[in-house]
Amino acid sequence: MIVDVDEATFEREVIEASRRAPVVVDFWAEWCAPCRTLTPALETAARAREGKVTLAKVDVDANQALAARYRVQGIPAVKAFRGGGVADEFVGALPPAEVERFFDRLVPSPAEELVAAGDEASLREALKLEPGRPDAALALARILRDRGEEDEALELLEPLRGDFAAEGLAARIRLGRTGDADLDEALRRLDEDRERGLEALLAALREADDGLRDELRRAIVGALAELEPSDPTAREYRRRLAAELY
Repeated sequence: MIVDVDEATFEREVIEASRRAPVVVDFWAEWCAPCRTLTPALETAARAREGKVTLAKVDVDANQALAARYRVQGIPAVKAFRGGGVADEFVGALPPAEVERFFDRLVPSPAEELVAAGDEASLREALKLEPGRPDAALALARILRDRGEEDEALELLEPLRGDFAAEGLAARIRLGRTGDADLDEALRRLDEDRERGLEALLAALREADDGLRDELRRAIVGALAELEPSDPTAREYRRRLAAELY
């Protein structure tokens, strides 16, 4: 949707509307030649995302208080609002490809929306749209592992080397194939109670031979990668893992 807004409608059409979906505001003026260059690219990007983003146009000559409020010192000035505030912005006439990338940062791609849905069919469709997409492949691999389809899960994880969570899940699958009852119990605990599972894997690491130590390290690092870096559990077990390894 493309709308003209002014000081009377800005609160409703931009601030409040941005709490439901992103609103891109184009601060422009009739005399501004770069504005005339940029406008078609903005309108094309907005129409391509109909229903997901609004383009609001503000004539700075007629709405000088709005321009001052948002510190518009040069035009065209484009500000993206989300959640009631400015989330991103740029000044000047960007090429159409850059405008598209600006909108992409605001509006989830079809693949991102499918990953957010999280069910198997959506994840498979996301991988059709973007083959090898890491978050889709990892989420689908988890579903397959839980269902016992481990070979397909490992196949999905193989290209994700360097991704700690993916390498950790692959290590857990391989560890589960060793036939070691203690390892099976440790892995089961990791699914049910992360801290108890980490304790069990650290205990297994102390006793493991060189062949298993690296797999156990990957499994532990992968489990910790699923936590926020600032999480106290992540900090504590990273410290303990380092102590065991070094």
